[in-house]
Amino acid sequence: MLLLFLSLIFSCQDGKRSQIISLLQEWEGKEIIFPEKSIISIQYSDTLSQLLIDSEYKILTYIDSAGCTDCKLKLFLWNKLIHAVDSLNGMNVSFIFYSNMRNKDELERLIRRDNFAYPIFLDVQNQFYQLNNLSANITYQTFLLDRSNRVIAIGNPIHNPQIKELYLNIIQEKCPVSNKEVRTEVDIKDKSIFLGKFDWQQEQKAVFTLKNTGTNPLVVDNVSTSCGCTSVDYSKEPVRPGNSILLNVTYKADDPEHFDKTITVYCNAESSPVVLRITGDAE
Repeated sequence: MLLLFLSLIFSCQDGKRSQIISLLQEWEGKEIIFPEKSIISIQYSDTLSQLLIDSEYKILTYIDSAGCTDCKLKLFLWNKLIHAVDSLNGMNVSFIFYSNMRNKDELERLIRRDNFAYPIFLDVQNQFYQLNNLSANITYQTFLLDRSNRVIAIGNPIHNPQIKELYLNIIQEKCPVSNKEVRTEVDIKDKSIFLGKFDWQQEQKAVFTLKNTGTNPLVVDNVSTSCGCTSVDYSKEPVRPGNSILLNVTYKADDPEHFDKTITVYCNAESSPVVLRITGDAE
């Protein structure tokens, strides 16, 4: 049932779905191996051994050094998830963050900025990735583990709200949410908006229009962005067939840069998740 549910939450063609199911079957029950030596980015009292001992569940995520670290980390969203899990009475859940990021100063800057009070284990030799033969796809570099460090579920709860719901249901020993979901169709005239050149200290705004072209109400479950510099405001009300919903996007650059940011929309459309993009030059 778990494998079936996980395969259904990924919107993809049959060929890709079979690849996902094969990957999930490979990882289900597999024991995660931790390197003997790990370095904590900031000297908190928690050590890896403390996080592994007596934890009923563990949520483990790996962050590589390629590309935009801030976009991958999303520490402000992890903070929200950790607080949500901590609010579950009697639940002993550890969060383990592994990274092979070599720029420790940059990592510490992001930790301070987002007030992230949890250890991140640095693995500059990338032993963790190699020992566990991780997938190169970041979608499959986050796991829910049991007390014995064996994989129960796979997927990033920060990037996918359905994965988040699955993890919370398992932790609370609830059945997964129903996969008999009412679907609809959505049309988006422009999936990418170029904001041009502008002063990097000035906020920029863009509006995406999603039209419900199906026969059932359109429900937007969640919208995530590739970094904290981008925010989205939208109506939480269901959208009737023939009507549209506006996604109001605000971008505020941290520094002068050429940017290419994504907005991922999770909804009950057949094409979900829908990936939108804003680009431009903050000078």
